[in-house]
Amino acid sequence: MTMLENEKEKIKDERERTLSERVPALQMSNMSSQDLQNLCKELHQKIDVVDEVRYDIALKVSKNDLEIRDLSQKIFELKGKMKRPNLRRVRVSADAMLGALLGSKVKESVDFKANLKTVKKEEEKKEEVTDWRKNVDAMSGMEGRKKLFDAGQ
Repeated sequence: MTMLENEKEKIKDERERTLSERVPALQMSNMSSQDLQNLCKELHQKIDVVDEVRYDIALKVSKNDLEIRDLSQKIFELKGKMKRPNLRRVRVSADAMLGALLGSKVKESVDFKANLKTVKKEEEKKEEVTDWRKNVDAMSGMEGRKKLFDAGQ
C-alpha cells in the first residue's frame, strides 16, 4: 500500500510542477473590467485553438483505426485463402476400398450386384396407327361430337 501511495504522490507532485511551468498563475486582483474581458477573450481563443487541434487529432486517430481494421481484414483474408494442390485420381477396387474403410473385418469379397433389387420396366401402351381418313369420317357430324363428349366423362 505504501508503494501505491508514494506512486500517487509522485504523480500528483509532477502534475503540479508541470502545470506551474506551463500555465502561470493569474493575477486578477489589480485588473479592471475591460482587462478581464480581454483576458477572457484571449482564453476563449486559446481554448478554440486547442479544441481544433484536439478534433483534428481525434479525426486522424479514427481514420488510422479504420485503416488498421481494413488492413488486418485483408491480412486475415489472405491467410485464409490457401491454394489446394491438384489431386491425382487413384483407381481402387471395391474390395480394397472396403478393406480400407472397414479394416480387416471384411475378408470375403462382397457382391454388391446381388443385393440390388430388380425393377421391371412397364411397357408403354402404344396406340395403334390407323388411317386418319377413317378417323375423320367417324368423328364428323353430331355423332362424332357425342363420342368425344362421352369419352371425356
